[in-house]
Amino acid sequence: MTDLTSLTISQASKRLKAKEFSAVELTESYLSVIERANQTLNAFVVRNDDQAREMAKASDVKLAKGEGGTLEGIPLGIKDLFGTRDVHTQACSHILDGFKPRYESTVTQNLWDDGAVMLGKLNMDEFAMGSSNETSYYGPVINPWRNAGSNQALVPGGSSGGSATAVAARLCAGATATDTGGSIRQPAAFTGTVGIKPTYGRCSRWGIVAFASSLDQAGPIARDVRDAAIMLKSMAGVDAKDTTSVDMPVGDYESAIGKSVKGMKVGIPKEYRIDGMPEEIEALWQKGIEWYRDAGAEIVDISLPHTVYALPAYYIVAPAEASSNLARYDGVRYGLRVDGNDITDTYEKTRAAGFGDEVRRRILIGTYVLSSGYYDAYYLRAQKVRTLIKRDFENVFNDGIDMILTPSTPSAAFAIGDEEMAADPVKMFLNDVFTVTVNMAGLPGISVPAGLDKGGLPLGLQLIGKPFAEEDLFQAAHVIEQAAGGFIADKWW
Repeated sequence: MTDLTSLTISQASKRLKAKEFSAVELTESYLSVIERANQTLNAFVVRNDDQAREMAKASDVKLAKGEGGTLEGIPLGIKDLFGTRDVHTQACSHILDGFKPRYESTVTQNLWDDGAVMLGKLNMDEFAMGSSNETSYYGPVINPWRNAGSNQALVPGGSSGGSATAVAARLCAGATATDTGGSIRQPAAFTGTVGIKPTYGRCSRWGIVAFASSLDQAGPIARDVRDAAIMLKSMAGVDAKDTTSVDMPVGDYESAIGKSVKGMKVGIPKEYRIDGMPEEIEALWQKGIEWYRDAGAEIVDISLPHTVYALPAYYIVAPAEASSNLARYDGVRYGLRVDGNDITDTYEKTRAAGFGDEVRRRILIGTYVLSSGYYDAYYLRAQKVRTLIKRDFENVFNDGIDMILTPSTPSAAFAIGDEEMAADPVKMFLNDVFTVTVNMAGLPGISVPAGLDKGGLPLGLQLIGKPFAEEDLFQAAHVIEQAAGGFIADKWW
């Protein structure tokens, strides 16, 4: 790891503006680390070396004039779900082979407008469907962390596993990610990084490959709370091309960091104390509670009674929307095409060859719950449950609670190829047990590294906020960060 790649976005930005080094030098440092490490970690599926160098040169011209945006010259990794003009965008799926869009997603365009440099596209679970980054057509991403005394490869979490690993291993300064049921917060927790899922509508979804349109939301994975705040400010904003984006001012998130939380009310939901939760997760949660007490916050026990129904309801709503969204991939206009005897046969053969097992599983579930005779029994009831989950949060916030503290995940990272997970998909789904409620209610949530388990693996705590109260989350997340300190994996790759 070079000195330059060890800098946070905030540190690198200040030193670039002070002309201590150039954007080209910073970019070359990252490209050289990617060259050495990516074959082992498999975080990048496409490298963008030549374009990255050109973008860095353009940043140096601006910096020399004393100009440039918030992220001028900062090298980022982009999750393969974000459309990037004339650059591989395949959602890590075989069915989108060769697809290079003629458009740029709004979120990535915002980053380029602020001067960021694109290093390449990052690995992910196929179509963002997964909690371990093992469903990618390009193979699993390897977590840069290891259990003490073990060489066993661990998952980085999913679906944004490539983003989390790349940030944790210093292959990029920060990364874009998406979160449909925990796909930013869970990998952030597994890799000792910070990940925030903003309020639904805070970031435009235009140009991002859709999984479940009423749940998907873009956000950053970064090394610390300040870097996450800097990235989110650049990524967020209203967009006329996305009618679900909300026309509200984007806050100065970075300015909230360091403010006192004295007098804030932090809710502790009893329903998140699930059966079989490891003692070290409970102990970490209790430690977080004490940190807030010490910082002057008021701790309040709360109830979110419909939490128990969140996971089953999510795994009806999300596959249903996926079934609808993925119907567009038919082998006719772009991507993979497997010719058949007629058009229907071509559809069937293309989809059979192009979609992986997990994507097919979710399409089948989604198609079933939307089918005649089952729509009312499953999908409609799940949407009603979703309304009740949202109302639970509204009631708590209306009672004066400022934010809610929970664990991010029910465990630390597990092994790649874990037999129990492979044999029972529901066990994999349970990794989202603490995160899906946030997506179902459209709320913001952030995961912050808070400690290590007995094997030396990172664990995270999650903060859930009111709609569009991201500033409060950054303010409160900094308390955890200051109390827990930073966590960096021992370099072995």
